[in-house]
Amino acid sequence: MNELGESMRDLQVFLQSPKLRGNIGEQVLKDLISQSFPKGSFHLQYGFKSGDKVDAAIKTSAGILPIDSKFPLENFRKMTTAETKNERLVAKKEFVRDVKKHIESIAKKYILPEEGTLDLAIMYIPSEAVYHEIAQTPELLDFAKGQRIYPASPNTLYMMLQSLLLSFEGQKIEAKTREIFRLLRAVHKDYEKTAGVMDILGKHINNAYNAFSSAFKSFSLLGQKLESSHQLESAEKPKELE
Repeated sequence: MNELGESMRDLQVFLQSPKLRGNIGEQVLKDLISQSFPKGSFHLQYGFKSGDKVDAAIKTSAGILPIDSKFPLENFRKMTTAETKNERLVAKKEFVRDVKKHIESIAKKYILPEEGTLDLAIMYIPSEAVYHEIAQTPELLDFAKGQRIYPASPNTLYMMLQSLLLSFEGQKIEAKTREIFRLLRAVHKDYEKTAGVMDILGKHINNAYNAFSSAFKSFSLLGQKLESSHQLESAEKPKELE
């Protein structure tokens, strides 16, 4: 128990460093995405023209989906360990302020449609407890929604990603369906034009056939007359000899 207590204290000291907490969040996020998506469908430490790098970026048919890990633990710990109500309220106010800063930072740095991103981003919270505190604070949810940021925990990230990707695939299928119907309408118009041309061509062929039949009939009559004149000429020759 003493060793366990020492380990817990060491972990608490370790987590006091924002940078180390951030590294933990980034690593957990990397593992989650690497296990859920095939290689080539995502980028880690995806860079923008500004030089900023988002922890992860999922490639979708609609654009790049930025995901950045944030671990606002310090004031959350103060809030949960405060001994008085007033201390908890002060810590909660500071916690809300911290989360809003993270939301604004993600929205400003990583929602860049001009660089191919979607008009939204995901803020990954590595701690379920911290995430639930955010999820139970309407002020933060409304603020995040207004900034087009969606908080996610380890348990909800995969489900959220799958829902978003399915939605994008549905939109892709819908777009393909519209394209197919557009092509079908174009084919129908071409069919109507071709049918008109075929009708005219049929009339020309019919007229040509009738003209050919008439000419052939006249030609046959002419042949018959020539044949008849030839027979008459043959019949008159013996009389001349006599």
